[in-house]
Amino acid sequence: MEEGTVQTPSEPPPLPYSLRTRKKSIAFFWTIFVIDTLAQPLILYWCLWYLTDLSPNLVFSIVTASLGGVSVFEYFYRLHNLFRKKSRARPLNSRVSWLDFFQINFTIVWLILAVELVVGSVPEQPYVRLIAMVLPTVMFYFGFVYLSLDIFRMMGFKAPFRISSTPKGSVMPTALYALIEDVVAVDGGGGQIYRYALRTRYLSSPYFRRMLFEMNCFWSGGSIICAAAITAVIFTVQENVAFTLGWTLPFAWAIIWTLITIPWVQSDLRREKKAWAENRGQGGIPWVDDISAPTARTRFASVQANIWPWTRDDQSPPSTPSVGAEKVPDVPRGVSNGAHDVPNDASSSAPHEASHVTDATYDGTTLGNPNVEPSTEKLSV
Repeated sequence: MEEGTVQTPSEPPPLPYSLRTRKKSIAFFWTIFVIDTLAQPLILYWCLWYLTDLSPNLVFSIVTASLGGVSVFEYFYRLHNLFRKKSRARPLNSRVSWLDFFQINFTIVWLILAVELVVGSVPEQPYVRLIAMVLPTVMFYFGFVYLSLDIFRMMGFKAPFRISSTPKGSVMPTALYALIEDVVAVDGGGGQIYRYALRTRYLSSPYFRRMLFEMNCFWSGGSIICAAAITAVIFTVQENVAFTLGWTLPFAWAIIWTLITIPWVQSDLRREKKAWAENRGQGGIPWVDDISAPTARTRFASVQANIWPWTRDDQSPPSTPSVGAEKVPDVPRGVSNGAHDVPNDASSSAPHEASHVTDATYDGTTLGNPNVEPSTEKLSV
């Protein structure tokens, strides 16, 4: 093969992680989480309120003190994984003491909830409706934060600070990408290998980026709308009903959204694979988060076009590269996620094939170190 060329793969870069092999651990975690966050507060409230002579203040002091055991454990578990020496879970090319984006938001939302619970439970006559707002508050917070990220992205803003593995000054990443990266890498045990694989997939596939953007709008927008509806219910019905609905309706919403999401994502991943095989170039600047890159129509866009035909646009399909190898620019040796002079992104330019990931290690400190002096040597296959 000619020097300086790369054979375009027939499929999108793979993600080295499977939920099928982790079904038991996932089921165990969510069972404990539901018991801790849904069953426990409701059982304690109804039993202590109607079966004892305890004061309202004491009832809600007990209820609030019992909340969040799983979440507190998860918080410190993540903190340990991110801060420990030679961590393999922290964001790519980050400092030893750097938190990922999810942990930062986890901290902020816990501070908000702590204030909410203290203010609601301390008075002699507790503010029951405020205590019932714990889960809707979480929905409001993450909904607004993650939706705002994508709005800023569409407006052309750059990342004002490091967002997990996305360096400061890069194109603002779609929020769901950062969430998936952080949760799978730390909580799911995928580590930096998964962070690198996901970043490669994200930068190489415009269809994948579009899918994550649409899915983020679906979840973030849905959480804001549903949280607003739940809030209206909480401040309308009787207090005991408000407390019950405030802790149950968010779970009902999450179940419905999950049941919609699973077949949606499965369909889009099949479409992405097909689009990649037909148009391997996928349009846009290779290995760069090019927001304007053309891509095949996603499932959401197809459904929208069927329901509202007048919304159809004359999208040009992604350009199809010539058969065989295509020319690629010089690839700096040792750079997998550092900053370099590429328009719209300063994150990664290395192809995903193992033979091209040179000088990339996952020890938490040397993966694509941006301080490495770029080499002028061409990538050869």
